[in-house]
Amino acid sequence: MINSGTKKRALKHGLLCLSLSYAGLATAANYEISVVAGGAGPNDHYRTDAIEMAADILMKEADAAGEELSITVKKRNYSDWDSFKQAVTLASESGSAPDIVVTSHTDIAPWAQSGLITPVEDYIDLDSWPLNGLYPNLIQISSFNGMVYGIPQDSEARPFFAWKKHLKALGYDESAIEVMPDRIESGEYTLYNMLDDAKKAQDLGLVEKGYGFYPRVTNGPDFWQFYTSFGGKLEDPETGRLILDKTALEKTYQFFIDAVEKGVTRRNHLGTPWDQWYAEVANGKAAFWHGGTWHYSRYTEAEGLDDFFGNIQFSLIPKGAENGKANTLTQPLVYLLTNQDNEDKMDVAAKLIKIASEPRINTLHAIKSSHLGINPEQMNISLYSNDRWSVEATKRLLPHANSMPNNADFGSFWNIYWKGLEASWTGQKTAKQAVADAETEIRGTLAGNVIVL
Repeated sequence: MINSGTKKRALKHGLLCLSLSYAGLATAANYEISVVAGGAGPNDHYRTDAIEMAADILMKEADAAGEELSITVKKRNYSDWDSFKQAVTLASESGSAPDIVVTSHTDIAPWAQSGLITPVEDYIDLDSWPLNGLYPNLIQISSFNGMVYGIPQDSEARPFFAWKKHLKALGYDESAIEVMPDRIESGEYTLYNMLDDAKKAQDLGLVEKGYGFYPRVTNGPDFWQFYTSFGGKLEDPETGRLILDKTALEKTYQFFIDAVEKGVTRRNHLGTPWDQWYAEVANGKAAFWHGGTWHYSRYTEAEGLDDFFGNIQFSLIPKGAENGKANTLTQPLVYLLTNQDNEDKMDVAAKLIKIASEPRINTLHAIKSSHLGINPEQMNISLYSNDRWSVEATKRLLPHANSMPNNADFGSFWNIYWKGLEASWTGQKTAKQAVADAETEIRGTLAGNVIVL
């Protein structure tokens, strides 16, 4: 039996094929399309600007086909995620949800289950250009329950960074610094090797105490990389259930305890102001740290780092245990299509998402914000291929990128993981106690939805 979603997709595909007009829209049609984006800093304006550009293209193409089409794009960017999530939730509850939402792929599962969003594949032919050229793993990350809900708006990775001048002072020559990413990728250089080097950097007076290893200062996806470094897996591919690997979890917690006890990371590091953190890592005050590919633009623009490649080496996050692996995490933002009463309006919004995903348009966002591309075809665009950071980060990091699962329970799972990490980091619990408490809470709240190893 064909389900309603399949019938809907088949019907839409047939209408698209049979339509004699370019846009498949009524004559003299007028639409207002709203788009909101979360986590959009000063360099991320193309997350919504691209939809406006797409509207201009679609109107010009309609005009060329002899049709009258008017599209007004109402856009808003939120710099912080909390305000963005609250705005989208309240608008949805009042029946005025934005037509297009640009958010993390991790919102797909809960928003799909709540009925806020609809599978984008019901409105867009994924086998047509440019969508047929998107990186397959990004399409997979944008899916839930076997349906493609989102179209990736960007990709990124979370690198490990080291200040080259300090590495030289530790005894690494130019060639050793050059091959350090290879040593990390192979597993030869580990997280504990890094802690030893961080301690040496402090002992030599290269950086102050507590600045040897300088992690991000708030909760974030980055900390799941360390769980992977110690052999942890997040999801069972057969059942889709989340996995709590207690051994990997304890080793992850213990690593941050060891960093504090070694004196290379401050016990009260969490909560350091972000502006302070950015200024410090971009000016050599820390020996090792981790962050995002988009940090490149922050370092080289706002923080005034003139020679990034002369000063900073970057790589995957090193492995931590024998069964772990060097890795990075990608958390692509996606275009999501919300459920609306007006099907024609949803069709227009979907067309805008498709056009906004064309390589040249997406490259504007990638270069402006130091994110990575969504389509290998972007390597053929000079703006992208001539940008050293984009090319090197894409080649060095993306092939090894993991992602957080699209699972409605993951938010609760994540909160439990973070509480244990924070408690062990700050000395409130031992690693073993933190794991035991995490297991108890997971068994009590998520029951059979999590596999405990």
